[in-house]
Amino acid sequence: MKNWIRPEIAALSAYHIPAPGEWIKLDAMENPYRWPAELEREWLESLQNVEINRYPDPAAIELTNRLRSTMNIPADAGVVLGNGSDELIQMILMAIAESGRTVMAPEPSFVMYKMIATYVGMKFSAVPLKESDFELDLDKILTTIVEQQPAIIFLAYPNNPTGNLWKRADIEQILEVAEGFVVVDEAYHVFANDSFMGDIYKYENLLVMRTLSKMGLAGLRLGLLAGGRKWITEIDKVRLPYNINTLTQHTASFILNHAAVLEKQAAELRSNREDLLAQLQQLADSSPLIQQVYPSQANFILFRVDSGWADKIFEGLKLRGVLIKNLNPASGALSESLRVTVSTKEENAQFLIALKRCLEDE
Repeated sequence: MKNWIRPEIAALSAYHIPAPGEWIKLDAMENPYRWPAELEREWLESLQNVEINRYPDPAAIELTNRLRSTMNIPADAGVVLGNGSDELIQMILMAIAESGRTVMAPEPSFVMYKMIATYVGMKFSAVPLKESDFELDLDKILTTIVEQQPAIIFLAYPNNPTGNLWKRADIEQILEVAEGFVVVDEAYHVFANDSFMGDIYKYENLLVMRTLSKMGLAGLRLGLLAGGRKWITEIDKVRLPYNINTLTQHTASFILNHAAVLEKQAAELRSNREDLLAQLQQLADSSPLIQQVYPSQANFILFRVDSGWADKIFEGLKLRGVLIKNLNPASGALSESLRVTVSTKEENAQFLIALKRCLEDE
């Protein structure tokens, strides 16, 4: 039988997500906190009124209005919802995909930008970040924009997996030079101190993407894209019907009525992040095996270890019951790098104990 699979798809490796097993799970930037018991009971009681025998509201009107209010989306902006950020990226690229068009993003960054560009048959242009601090190489980016005129540029703000928040002025220059769309991906906005949501009408080509996954709602798979109404209307045409299911719409609307709970959790994680950063830096100062701990404005921390040690430390942590993200297989700028999700004080402490033992045993 003829092989009907496109060569560029056959060449890809599937996005691998390890089973959590019995490990302390610090590999996926999840919020470790559950809701207060009383709030959980109220939510469970409310589910009795959800009609799962009916199709969901196709436009998710109630939920969209809640999101507009909670996330300070400009009143005149268009909004479309997706099954997580991944579906939104796919919708954007499907709407603009055309032979010869280019998708651009800094590298390293969120791997789905490149993967989904490949899915829809578009070229992908990666502009390396500065090796020393993972900042944008603005001169190179601006030159590449002028040369290639990408149809769309993705900028994760803060960046995943490096955790840093790029200079606002650099992104503003990119917005001014780019003729195509610029998507500012604010998946980690609750952990950062800046946003482009209020700039949607300052820049016609600006789209702002967010997800509720990092706010403690990862299991719902809900993301949003905001931008000029004429662009959102076009992107919405490729959205599959009923893509936001009834339980997601109901649950997200419910908890957004109690958004202070989510903000309290985010504030605690921001505090825990600073503590973990400080403790990791202390460990780096005392151990030559940890080469660098990078600053973070997200809910994870990237650190680099001595040559040949990333895989050993990753496996050593698993043996001690802790799962983090090993970025060493990505090679390049992420060689010998590991990424740990910021969690509760207790789980952060267990990670540090396990890491110290890995370093001592070796």
